[in-house]
Amino acid sequence: MRSPSRLEEEDLLTDERRGEILLRIARNTLLELFDTPGEAVAIEPWLREIGACFVTLRRGSELRGCIGTILPHRSLIEDLRGNTRAAATRDPRFPPLANEEVDVTVIQVSVLSPLQSMEFDSEADLLRQLRPRIDGLVLEHGHHRGTFLPAVWMELPTPALFLQQLKRKAGLAADFWSPEIQIRRYSTDSWSETG
Repeated sequence: MRSPSRLEEEDLLTDERRGEILLRIARNTLLELFDTPGEAVAIEPWLREIGACFVTLRRGSELRGCIGTILPHRSLIEDLRGNTRAAATRDPRFPPLANEEVDVTVIQVSVLSPLQSMEFDSEADLLRQLRPRIDGLVLEHGHHRGTFLPAVWMELPTPALFLQQLKRKAGLAADFWSPEIQIRRYSTDSWSETG
């Protein structure tokens, strides 16, 4: 087994540092909701670039909020702050986060790659192309739309199950199929606090 080159080690350190910064900004944003000061964070140039992310909040193994952006339309730092606030206060599945929950809430940040349209001639063809634990998907059919992050593969490990549940999330039947279904895929770089 070869050891990583110096350049690869620098990339890993850079990636780790990037995650620490994103998580600190998200934590500070959460604390600000309750008028609690956070740690100072230097705003690096890459945070001002247009980007899209999801912010997931958990209490133990339980989901507590998850809000994100599929199409980038604002700077990554604005998207991160906005999605952190929304995950804590506007996820329709949960009541707003309470002050006493902040310290026991674990934050995960996932930065999305650009979306890539998929070409397929049948559901079986689509299923063959899916890459478990790599692909996040956006499914669209008419006014129906849903997305699953790559992390959802942990709960839905087969392509068939992943796609069935994504169709349900989009408001379609699990066995629904139409040649008009549009699928776009993306990957994520994700970081999570330890908790």
